[in-house]
Amino acid sequence: MKSDEYRLGYRGDIEGLRAVAVLLVIGAHAGVPWLSGGFVGVDVFFVLSGFLITGLLLRELRDTGRIDFAGFYLRRLRRLMPALILMIVLTSLGATLLLGPGEQLPQANAAALASLWMSNVLFALMKMDYFAPGAENNLFLHTWSLGVEEQFYLVWPALLLWSLGRQRVKYPIARLKGIMLALFALSFGASIFLTPRYPQFAFYMMPVRAWEFAAGALIWLYFGSGHAGALASGEGFNTKALRWLGWIGMAMILGAAVGYSAQMSYPGWRAVFPVFGATAVIVAGWTNSVRGVSRVLSLPPLQAIGRVSYAWYLWHWPVLVLGHVMTGSLDPWVRIAEVLVSLVLAMASYRLVESPVRHQGVWLTRRRIAAFSALGVTVTVCLLSMHWFNVAAERNESPVMQHYTQARFDAPLIYGQGCDDWYRSDRVLLCGFGPSNAAHTMVLMGDSIAGQWFPALSNVASMPGWRLIVVTKSSCPMVDEPVFNARIGREYAECDRWRHHAVEQLASMHPDIVILSTGVGTGQAFSQAQWTDGTARILAAFGAQVGKIYLLRSTPRLGFDGPSCLASHEGRPKWLGVAKDCEAAADDAYEQQVYQWLGQAATRFSNVQTIDMNDLVCPGRRCSAEQNGQVVFRDGQHMTATFAASLGPAMSVRLGL
Repeated sequence: MKSDEYRLGYRGDIEGLRAVAVLLVIGAHAGVPWLSGGFVGVDVFFVLSGFLITGLLLRELRDTGRIDFAGFYLRRLRRLMPALILMIVLTSLGATLLLGPGEQLPQANAAALASLWMSNVLFALMKMDYFAPGAENNLFLHTWSLGVEEQFYLVWPALLLWSLGRQRVKYPIARLKGIMLALFALSFGASIFLTPRYPQFAFYMMPVRAWEFAAGALIWLYFGSGHAGALASGEGFNTKALRWLGWIGMAMILGAAVGYSAQMSYPGWRAVFPVFGATAVIVAGWTNSVRGVSRVLSLPPLQAIGRVSYAWYLWHWPVLVLGHVMTGSLDPWVRIAEVLVSLVLAMASYRLVESPVRHQGVWLTRRRIAAFSALGVTVTVCLLSMHWFNVAAERNESPVMQHYTQARFDAPLIYGQGCDDWYRSDRVLLCGFGPSNAAHTMVLMGDSIAGQWFPALSNVASMPGWRLIVVTKSSCPMVDEPVFNARIGREYAECDRWRHHAVEQLASMHPDIVILSTGVGTGQAFSQAQWTDGTARILAAFGAQVGKIYLLRSTPRLGFDGPSCLASHEGRPKWLGVAKDCEAAADDAYEQQVYQWLGQAATRFSNVQTIDMNDLVCPGRRCSAEQNGQVVFRDGQHMTATFAASLGPAMSVRLGL
């Protein structure tokens, strides 16, 4: 996240802005409640890179009439590569000790691509499988932004050279501005278009982020080429206005960090605020004035953090992920301790690796040796990652590991039969089990939390005179409210349309029993009014055309992945001990409130009541990943089909069947 700005003259405000950016990112990742949008710090880094790299290249062109491509790339590698490789190697070693073999497989893939500066492509193209583990648990997820930056470094010098044409000594500034503005407009337009349609591609891919780098380049083109002296002296510029501009820019960055969340489409138009905010702060700091936001950014604590910002960015995420693996806790004090550990590692990495290597002249005096050495290290890390993958795959084939692997895929057969289309369409897929001319009909409707109960209810289809119909859409709550789906990065409009049509079709069938269920905590956090009124609207839509409606309580969340926890403890070296058992207290206050709110909605209708099976799922309010040798959860909340089937008799009794 750094560039060789020393050739442009040291600016304390830029170092301080780096500190702000990295603090925002770490705060968001650590779960600081009022910094849910701290991920905008990455956008600030992109603007800084565009500004600094453009300034370096154009000054080189002005002074020499050419761009030393080899020298440029070697300087980038000298600054960024050693600390990155150190983090990848040590994090991979930690993963082999703390993660189960099945969990290590995607980590090994990501480690290889991170060493090639290509992890952003991996995350952009990840298969959108609802039950697949999300990228949020990947130890190298944060390296996506480094991939974007390195890809920017790869193409930017050539783009600038092409933009200048044959006039390289007295470069045509007007032409450069025009090309940068065109690039800005094209990339920003692509971001606006792709964010609601292909959010992962829009978030992770460099061409869609290029407008942010272009914004930094435009700062230099408009204020750095022939204007720096005027800005520094204040000649021709209102210094008071510039100070206000700096404060407004910082307010835009911090406002986005506080006001944004993962429940919003991003980047798209929302990225305008942190990007323009960063440009405003950079422009305002290009004066000799010691007042304004530049003075705050130049304070010693922010300067110290800015110096280690790259190293801290590298270390904070793997420490948070592995820390959670070891402790199983998201307690604020635990997270603070993990952040402090990552800071210590960052300081050590900066002093022992990043700072010494960055001043080594051999990278530029013996370029061929440096280039082949860097290539050799990269190839070695890739080969080691491949070996790690193969070893983990072999360990994963052991009988005990296969037991946990199979549990992960122990899902109801309705998913194999295509009964759930998730976000891919709003089609209502009615999956029927039992004779179509049965006298009585039971309906199971809801999201994947409802779908997990199919094995428990499937014996109904074998009862004389009964038929079971399953209608589910993953992540679609049985609440008549719009919902944003963080997994797909946009509003889940298919859910709203599907829910309306599904209720309409089911009501016309006059079923005897309808069981509705919705997960709590996996999606948008509705308010009390939304839960009660939104649920009541669904119930009213069924009306008196349904015999009996049951609101089935959501199963508790473990807070960790059940099979992964069991596998990691099984595969962990004995000398490490066991940091925790694979169990958690069923004490989610919000989930308990939701169940009470559902009860309030049920009291508005004479044919509706609630039903709670959690005393059997989590006996004594303790949720265990495994009970009596049987794996209970196939992830962090969904039960295995085998365990759910074992609850079938109890479910029938509570339904009065």
